[in-house]
Amino acid sequence: MNAALAPAPALSRGADTTLTDQLSARFSERIRQRLIAPGTRLPSVRECARRHGVSAYTVVAAYDQLLAQGLVEARRQRGFFVREITPEPARTAATKTARAPLPISATTLMRGMFQPPGALPMPGLGTLPVEWLDLPMLSTALRRVSSGAQLGPLALQYGEPAGDLRLRRVLATRLADHGVVASAEQIVTTIGATHALDVVTRSLVRAGECVLVDEPGWSVEYARLAALGMRVLPVPRGEDGPDLAVMQRLIEQHHPRLYVTVSVLHNPTGASLSLGVAHRLLKLAQAHDLHIVEDDSYAHLAPPHLPRMAALDALERTIYVSGFSKILAPNWRVGYIAAPPSLVDRLVDTKLLTTLTTPGLTEQALAHCLEHGLLRRHAERVMVKLDAARSRSVKLAESHGCRFASPPRGLFGWVDVGVDTERLARAMLDDGWLLAPGALFHATHRPTTLMRINFATTQDARFWRALAQARAGI
Repeated sequence: MNAALAPAPALSRGADTTLTDQLSARFSERIRQRLIAPGTRLPSVRECARRHGVSAYTVVAAYDQLLAQGLVEARRQRGFFVREITPEPARTAATKTARAPLPISATTLMRGMFQPPGALPMPGLGTLPVEWLDLPMLSTALRRVSSGAQLGPLALQYGEPAGDLRLRRVLATRLADHGVVASAEQIVTTIGATHALDVVTRSLVRAGECVLVDEPGWSVEYARLAALGMRVLPVPRGEDGPDLAVMQRLIEQHHPRLYVTVSVLHNPTGASLSLGVAHRLLKLAQAHDLHIVEDDSYAHLAPPHLPRMAALDALERTIYVSGFSKILAPNWRVGYIAAPPSLVDRLVDTKLLTTLTTPGLTEQALAHCLEHGLLRRHAERVMVKLDAARSRSVKLAESHGCRFASPPRGLFGWVDVGVDTERLARAMLDDGWLLAPGALFHATHRPTTLMRINFATTQDARFWRALAQARAGI
């Protein structure tokens, strides 16, 4: 029998080590002893969770540890496979005391998004609850635009390189609501906001060059830039925006060409850029030939009056990026870039090289939702639910001895729980709660008592009771 599939003793919830570490160690031992042959496919996340009586998130974290140890490899859309291993070098005192790999990584959170919904809400994820989303609206829009009369001959071709013109025109009108003046010709559609950020970065920065980022900030962005061979320069992010004194020193020392920021409802703090800091930042960018990438992914969850840098400088130094998966559905991958006219052709060329085209059907369906006010009304309903959820989550957090490091706003809260949140995340993962510890939001790893919560998924008193219990054991 394949040792990866063989029956195994139950994992122990009362042991000194977490379920994640136990499961990882079990597979590691079998792989190193050649009981599981190189090339063998490990059980799927769902099947492994069922077999061992643990959550899918525990399995994902255990497989991540095996990846970090070089024992398995992930093959796209196929699963995890055992690698050929070489004999381990002699262990020194330093390696014996090295810390265990962190089970909650940006990759763990991303994989968690692809797991089927479980019995527990996931405080660490960045998406809205499924029951808040409007599937009938999306279905109706798709049916409308997929009829023969509406779809047109472009549906049988590649479509327009910059994206569906109907959508780009609607987006230009929507941008005007934020004070951003852009023509349809200045807009390039993408497969979500993450793809938009990737297109901009690939177009303007080369491997080996430096990029300024917010810290704290989203670790996926740090990892994405590093994977492209770029050097990440973290700038401390405060309540009103980036620390401009630190930014100026970094600019003078390293001459970066790009600064990537979330100016409105910053992830993870929920803070927004003040008007004063925005003006000073734009002057700094102008003086040092710096482009600013303004990621406005949370625009639909934000008050309309908050300033955008793209509006203040009329898309001169600023490149505006946004998307719709946060408000419509995670799988509705439509994003866009609004850029200075001089950069548009370069961005389109990069888009063509990375994806060739973007799906016209979903772009036209989105245009229908925008044109008829369907998205606006849906966003208003979500905002009402989010306001109520935030109020409940804040009360629960504070009643369990937690405090907010930044005033609660938007979708995310930046919470101080009083203990190392990496250790807390490891403890709570065993019981099926996936957290986002604060270490994920720093470019360089550091212990912290902070973590990010999703207000929409932390209204459950069971979570806060479990957190208090796990915190007491640390």
